[in-house]
Amino acid sequence: MNFADFARAAFALALTLGLLGLCAAAMRRYGPDLVARFSAPKKERRLAIVETLVLDPSRRLVLVSCDGRERLLLLGEGRIVDGERA
Repeated sequence: MNFADFARAAFALALTLGLLGLCAAAMRRYGPDLVARFSAPKKERRLAIVETLVLDPSRRLVLVSCDGRERLLLLGEGRIVDGERA
């Protein structure tokens, strides 16, 4: 194996790794938009988190909207306390 063969193999490896890195960077930047663009149209979602508020490390308040009605949930300590808002 002479130097020209070694240089050609090293250049091919560098080119391949560079193209893979370029594709990875492009997918990180543009990938989520491309996937969303080609996916099926989404139906209207019924459930949405409107707002969250952290009370302390073990509890949080979550305002959830479902079918036009809002519910206030207190999450934490292994249980859920539900309060309904009109």
